[in-house]
Amino acid sequence: FGYALTPDTEPALFLAARVGTVERNTVGDVRDAAAVDAAFALHSPQIVIHMAAQPLVRVAYEQPRETYSTNVAGTAVVLDAARRCDSVRAVVVVTSDKCYDLRGVDRARAEDDALGGAEPYAASKAGAELVTAALRSSLFAAQTLIRPCGLATARAGNTLGGGDWARDRLMPDLIASFIEGVAAPVRNPGAVRPWQHILDALRGYFVLAQRLWHEPAAFSEAWNFGPPASHERPVRWVADEASRLFERGARWRTDETRHPAEASALRLDSSKALRRLEWTAHLDLTQAIEWTVGWYRAYYDGASARALVEADLERYGALVPA
Repeated sequence: FGYALTPDTEPALFLAARVGTVERNTVGDVRDAAAVDAAFALHSPQIVIHMAAQPLVRVAYEQPRETYSTNVAGTAVVLDAARRCDSVRAVVVVTSDKCYDLRGVDRARAEDDALGGAEPYAASKAGAELVTAALRSSLFAAQTLIRPCGLATARAGNTLGGGDWARDRLMPDLIASFIEGVAAPVRNPGAVRPWQHILDALRGYFVLAQRLWHEPAAFSEAWNFGPPASHERPVRWVADEASRLFERGARWRTDETRHPAEASALRLDSSKALRRLEWTAHLDLTQAIEWTVGWYRAYYDGASARALVEADLERYGALVPA
């Protein structure tokens, strides 16, 4: 089942793909402990993947209190409900590559590197990591729970994929401008990010959840799910590729407006996931951009959002070894 707020974008994939017509869903706030407890009691989940969050850097600058209460306190609410729900056997808390302390040497961050956050969003994700680690070593410990229950965090890089319409994200902003026929304003074109397709990240979460189910003690820790180093490209490179693939006169320009500070480079070391989970990204960066741009082009040409999602899932499944 799903538990989330009402979608706040237009369009919204949840509505466009008619998710609510075929899957069980509850509209609610993760900070509402009574509502979260009731949802767990009603649905008796066995695996929990916690992704509910305030996910935008700029919104965190504008609304830091809301961001901290959702991303940190909301995580505590969900985990408290999960530990008291006897059906739950595995919990994956999805945070962000931005949870690391990025001061010092410019290098890929591994799971045992220090947490930090020089801006509100990053700090909120570090806070979610700390809450999870504290509960993992105490209230989720084997000697405390009467059943085995794995608890891990997942830190992914910047994801691409069709159906995202959140503001202040590169690909949705590019597509919106391309559709309008204007040059897309791009902030921080020199910033380097670890780009990957959303389906690669989701596969990592599912593989981790499966391992937690079977061996909770062995896999209850933090995990990076980032692409290989060849996917670490500056924003301008992705914008150039998206413009080329969208065609129709698509173009972008540097946004000279003053924006809140963001890290100039983010890199993830995901060698642990490769070694112990046998996970790696299956789409190279060019493919990820092609799939994403193709999705939006087809949608705005009249294709069904649900059909596009199902088609992506089918062709992704064909790439992944059984």
